[in-house]
Amino acid sequence: MQTRPSYLAVDQLINEVEEVTKNNTRLQLIVAVGYSGKYDVLQACRGIAQRVKDGEIDVEEIDEILIEQELETNVTEFPYPDLLIRTSGELRVSNFLLWQLAYTELFFAQELWPDFGRNGFVEALLSFQQRQRRFSGRKS
Repeated sequence: MQTRPSYLAVDQLINEVEEVTKNNTRLQLIVAVGYSGKYDVLQACRGIAQRVKDGEIDVEEIDEILIEQELETNVTEFPYPDLLIRTSGELRVSNFLLWQLAYTELFFAQELWPDFGRNGFVEALLSFQQRQRRFSGRKS
């Protein structure tokens, strides 16, 4: 029996989800396959270091905005999630969006990803709604 490589299954699933949700406009789902937050930050630092070396920018010009422009996630309209739902009972972010999660609310669910459904999603949203968000000490 021959099995398909897992990336084909993920690719097919992504295509199906895109088709089903093509008219949705209010939520954005980020699924990272083979993504590393540490590597993302490392690549941004390397890119900035090369620009300094090439004389394109001065060290004093390095700030958060410049770093954010160099991150792989800079390609999305909403690079900073309001809510991270972590499935499988793990209580860690697992090297996911390390820079971008600075002010993200976290929700940890026991269900594994394939079993996480409507009820778990509603529970996560209700938990999120009850939180008092503070960005650098500000209430929102």
